[in-house]
Amino acid sequence: MTSPAPRTFTLGDFDFDLPEALIAQTPAAERTASRLLDGLGNTPTDRIFKDLPSLLRAGDLLVFNNTRVIKARLFGAKATGGAVEALVERILPGNEVLAHLRASKSPKPGATVRFADAFDAEVIGRSGPDGGLFHLRFPSDPLPLLDAHGHVPLPPYITHEDTAEDERRYQTVFAQKPGAVAAPTAALHFDEQLLQALADKGIQRAEVTLHVGAGTFQPVRTENLAEHKMHSEWFEVPEATAQAIERTRAAGGRIVSVGTTTLRALESAALNAPAGQILQAGSRDTDIFITPGFDLKVVDVLITNFHLPKSTLMMLVSALAGYEHIHALYRHAIEQRYRFFSYGDAMLIQRESARR
Repeated sequence: MTSPAPRTFTLGDFDFDLPEALIAQTPAAERTASRLLDGLGNTPTDRIFKDLPSLLRAGDLLVFNNTRVIKARLFGAKATGGAVEALVERILPGNEVLAHLRASKSPKPGATVRFADAFDAEVIGRSGPDGGLFHLRFPSDPLPLLDAHGHVPLPPYITHEDTAEDERRYQTVFAQKPGAVAAPTAALHFDEQLLQALADKGIQRAEVTLHVGAGTFQPVRTENLAEHKMHSEWFEVPEATAQAIERTRAAGGRIVSVGTTTLRALESAALNAPAGQILQAGSRDTDIFITPGFDLKVVDVLITNFHLPKSTLMMLVSALAGYEHIHALYRHAIEQRYRFFSYGDAMLIQRESARR
């Protein structure tokens, strides 16, 4: 007998109806008080995030994304007085940035935009594969200017203006390397006490960096997934992390990715890895697109929040845990009134082959 041909998925396969009331607008009172949907087995189990140590094993390796969210949103005006809103996507050498700009009429190269009535930025030109980004030159180091005059870049589905509480809670407790314009949200559930509890159980820890871009919120517009062009993000996998993964696998432990951004970094580092290595340390850009049928090389278990309908992240989690299982978990989450998206609850899943 021949095996059935693998299913071909289209965009509509990743749609679902989400009540607007389930989109979390604020975080849980405590980071570890979020709910955790345990999807490791075939039957979903409702838990609390602080239960995580009991669901992992001594010898497992937790891998975190240590990126730091920058205050990437700026408000300003053109010389003509027209309002401009900017979202800095990437910081470049020479006090330059790439940014998304919203204005009634796009500024031309050579024009000046005054931000926060505090500093002027020069428009150098357009950038990106479709010219969707603006190349700007700031008068000095962009990071201090953003820190002083920028706003927390809350996702588009969070409707309130950013507050001091958002500045604290839309950031992981271990954020180190500035550059993200969206938080690695699965990691928002960790606090120092939980990290210590995990360490006390013998669960190891390693880090990668992936500077999450605004493209993470861009919708997929093509029914044929092969036609979708993924956004590009910069990542780094340190040599120490690559070695920790090799040691963990050799000892029979599992690689537990905290969030889809960590998974994307690890699986990108595994592409074209030298023979005999799980992945290759280093840094570069990645536009990896993980859909069902993708051959995952590194990650065994994933901690993740609940994602947007028809999103690339719905496709990613389906690639790991199986399409039918993910949809069953989402149905359960909606029925049980879990909170969705960046400030919402989390779920714990593993490779489909391990669940069987």
